[in-house]
Amino acid sequence: MKIIWVKPGKILPLDTGGKLRTYNILRQLAAKCELAYLSFYGGNRDFEYESEIARHIPGTMPVHTRIPNAPSSWVEFCDYLYRLPSPTPYTVSKYTSPQVRELLADCFRLRRFDIAVCDFLCTSLNFPRKLAVPSVLFQHNVESVLWRRKAQLEVKWLDRMTSKLEYAKMMRFEPTQVRRFDHVIAVSEQDRQAMTSMVDPKQISVIPTGVDLAQYRYQPGFRAAECLVVFVGSMDWEANIDGVEFFCHQVWPRVLERMPQARFRIVGRNPHSRVKKLASGSVEVTGTVPSIVDHLREATVIVVPLRVGSGTRIKIYEGMAMGKATVSTRIGAEGLDVQDGQDILLADDPERFADSICALLGDAGLRGRIEAAARDTASQYDWSVVAERFVEILRATIERSRVHCPSPEVSAMGI
Repeated sequence: MKIIWVKPGKILPLDTGGKLRTYNILRQLAAKCELAYLSFYGGNRDFEYESEIARHIPGTMPVHTRIPNAPSSWVEFCDYLYRLPSPTPYTVSKYTSPQVRELLADCFRLRRFDIAVCDFLCTSLNFPRKLAVPSVLFQHNVESVLWRRKAQLEVKWLDRMTSKLEYAKMMRFEPTQVRRFDHVIAVSEQDRQAMTSMVDPKQISVIPTGVDLAQYRYQPGFRAAECLVVFVGSMDWEANIDGVEFFCHQVWPRVLERMPQARFRIVGRNPHSRVKKLASGSVEVTGTVPSIVDHLREATVIVVPLRVGSGTRIKIYEGMAMGKATVSTRIGAEGLDVQDGQDILLADDPERFADSICALLGDAGLRGRIEAAARDTASQYDWSVVAERFVEILRATIERSRVHCPSPEVSAMGI
């Protein structure tokens, strides 16, 4: 099976859940199939990245484009204003490249591949209007759900209005694009259900979230730090920023009232100024770290206090695989094969969240039971298992395209 996989942005370093999911599946596919990974990125030309990613994933085709690559900068702000009149969401239009569109058009015209994978909705407008090659949309999130939740929780009026505008655009754009593809792959049953109003449910499959069991392994006998609560995530992503602010302002004071010796550690890249302000005598902000494994290993309890999001959180399975007890909101654990009170504790309001943390910190027996169950759950989801399911879906999509007449062309929305 010959696969072309298309994704925007540099996949290295592996510092986001989306990157981790794609990277691990690609590594597995490269060993099983004939894979071409089209990794297109903007900013300055990065020869070191191009060389490194080719070593990690054989068959990589790095493409340097003129896509803006300066988050939160005046360059991107001006680019946003320039594209504001477009009906296409900015998170899609900014990743649409004439170079990539031309390259993919040639690949489809010559039918060099058996199937194409569009990784993330933001990649979709790079694909030809007529999908002459069977094509699958890999939806890590349901974008309209993500933007709706974001718009509901934004505090600053400008951010709230921007999110509402993106949500309105996404509500029109996402269903149209989802219907273009021969098949859609979701990462949770919740996401599949959210997309059933956009496309025939038979055209949507679910793959579970995975974990690298070799890297995130349990070490019997290792003693975690005492009363250390850890959060791991990219600290320049709004959902994580909102989550740790909510936690520090509304949950953590309740924990300290009962356990003044407790410490909270926020681990993740590029902490926003709002995150840095949270640092105190009991709260540590690490910034970018070489590896999160040591921080997870030291944790007594892991927390995922997210109030915004879609898709699934790989970080939960990583902690569970290492035998860690986790407290999460329901949105944080959404889509994962977890059971409240068995292998995880779920809480949405501040009081219950704090109660759950204190229960785990103060009761070694309860913590041990949750930890053992967490290891058992995560052990079922090595990336090799996930990749096998992914291959099955791709093969079934190719087979259906051979026995059915090609679907009529559905025009893509322009920029």
